Amino acid sequence: MQKNSFLFVILSSITIFVWFFFLAPKGQHQVVQSSTQSRAATSLENVSKKSTFDTINPNESYIIDEEKINIENETYRAVLTNKGAAILTWSVKENNGQWVDLVFPGAQPTMASFPGSIYKIVSKTNNKIVFEYTSKEGWKITKTYNLDKNYMHNLNILIERTRENVIAPQIDISWGPGLGTDLKEEKENISLTRALAYTIDKPYKLKKLKNEPELAPSYKWVAIDNRYFLAAFIPENSKDFDKIIPSRLDKKHPFGISLEATFPKDLAKKGYSVNFYLGPKGYTYLKTYNLDLEKTVDFGFFGFLGKIAFSVLTFFYGLTNNYGWAIIMITVVIQILVFPLTLKSLKSTASMKRVQPLIKEIQTKYKDEPQRLQSEMINIYRTQKVNPLGGCLPMLLQLPIFWAFFTMLRNAYELRSASWILWVKDLSAADHFIMIGSFCIHLLPLIMGFGMFLQQKMTAITSDPTQKKIMYIMPVLFTFMFWSFPSGLVIYWITNSAISMIEQYFVLKKVQSRV
Repeated sequence: MQKNSFLFVILSSITIFVWFFFLAPKGQHQVVQSSTQSRAATSLENVSKKSTFDTINPNESYIIDEEKINIENETYRAVLTNKGAAILTWSVKENNGQWVDLVFPGAQPTMASFPGSIYKIVSKTNNKIVFEYTSKEGWKITKTYNLDKNYMHNLNILIERTRENVIAPQIDISWGPGLGTDLKEEKENISLTRALAYTIDKPYKLKKLKNEPELAPSYKWVAIDNRYFLAAFIPENSKDFDKIIPSRLDKKHPFGISLEATFPKDLAKKGYSVNFYLGPKGYTYLKTYNLDLEKTVDFGFFGFLGKIAFSVLTFFYGLTNNYGWAIIMITVVIQILVFPLTLKSLKSTASMKRVQPLIKEIQTKYKDEPQRLQSEMINIYRTQKVNPLGGCLPMLLQLPIFWAFFTMLRNAYELRSASWILWVKDLSAADHFIMIGSFCIHLLPLIMGFGMFLQQKMTAITSDPTQKKIMYIMPVLFTFMFWSFPSGLVIYWITNSAISMIEQYFVLKKVQSRV
C-alpha cells in the first residue's frame, strides 16, 4: 500500500474511532430495571407536585376505582388508565411484526393530568376516549383523546370553573422520562434520547434542549426521540402554553419533557389542544405531515449529503424493492462520481510503485545521512514527476461522502427489519450467520476484512517492516470495528472495496504495461 493510501486508511480509522468512541453518544452497557423505575417514579413525583390536584380526597362520595382501557389496531396498541387520564403503554407495530413500547420501562403513567386524580370515563371507542374529573376545589377537567389509525393523534383538555374565586390549576402535558425502544437498541437508548424543540419563526431551527426551561410560544413543537422513534407534542396554538420543561438528572438518565400552561384568571373555561405523534422516525413518512418532524432524523455533520444519499437510496429501492440491492447500486453511483479522484489517487499509487526501487536504493545508500537522504528523495520525486501526496487529497475529499453515507445508513429507520438475501434479515443490525454456543458469527465483516487484505496486497509498495505490519493489522482492526455495525453499512463497505479493487487492477495493469 502506498504512503498516500496508508495515510487515507489511517485518517479514516482515526475519524471513525474518534466519532464512534468519543463524539457518538456512548451506550449504557446495562439498563437496570429497578433503577429505571426509581428514576421514573422520582420524575413523575416531581411533575405531580406541580399540579393543583395531586391526590383524590378519600372523603369524597364519588370515589371511582382505577380502570384500564385497551386500544389496538394494525398500527399500535395502547393501555390507558383513568388515574390521571394517562397512558400506561403505547406500542407500535413494526414491519417484522414485533411491537415496541414507546413508554420507557418504569416511566408509566405518562401524559397524566393531575396524576393522583381518578377520572370518570365518559365514553370510550377505538377512536375517542373522554375522561372527566370534577374536583372539590371547584374545577372540572374534561380530557379527550382523539385517536387516529396511524401515528398522529390529538389531546384536548378543557378546564372549567364550577365556582368563582378559586385558585387556577397548572396544566402540564408530559412524556417520559425516556422513550422506549427494542432490545437491540437498549444499550444505547439512554444516551441517544434527546429533548428537542423546533422554532416557530424563521430562521427555522431544531434545538437540542438542556435542563433549562424554554418559552413555549417560541416553538412549533417539542419532542423526545432516540435513534428510531419519536414522541412529539404539536400545540394547535403554541401561545396557550407558557413553558417547555426538559428534565434530566444527569447523562446516565433519560430525558423527560413537559408542556406547561397557567389557566387565565379572567376566564371561566379554556381548552388546550395538542396534536401528538407517537411512532417511528421514517424520514419519508414524517415529511408527509409538513411539520418538519423529519428534521429529527440525524444525518450527521454532512447532513445535506446524507439527505441526497437517502433520496437516491429511496429511488433505487423503488426500482428493486430491496434496500440491500439499493445500497449496492448507490455505492456504484458514488464510485462513478468520485472516479476522477480515485483515478488520480491510483495513478499516484502506480507512480510511487514505479520509483520505489530508486527510493529503496537511496535509503540504503544514505541511511546515515538524513538530510542528504531527504534531498535525494525530493530530487527523485521532481525528476520522475511524482507527487508523494498526489493521492492523499483526492481520498480526503471522499471522506465527507463516505461519512454522510455512513451516518445515513446507521440512522435510517427504513432499513429496520429490511432484509437483503439469504441470512441477512435486518439491514439495521449486524448479520447473524451462525451461532457457536452463545457466540454469533457475523459473516459480512469477515468478508469485508478479507477484501481489505486483498486490496492492500494489490497496492503494497512499502518495504518498511513497520508499515507492512500496520498494513496487515488494518483489515483486522476494521473487521473488529464493523463487527456489530448494521449489515447495511458493511454491505456498502464490501461493495466499495470490490469496486476499488477492480479499478486498481485495471489502472495498475495499464500503467505497468507502459513501463
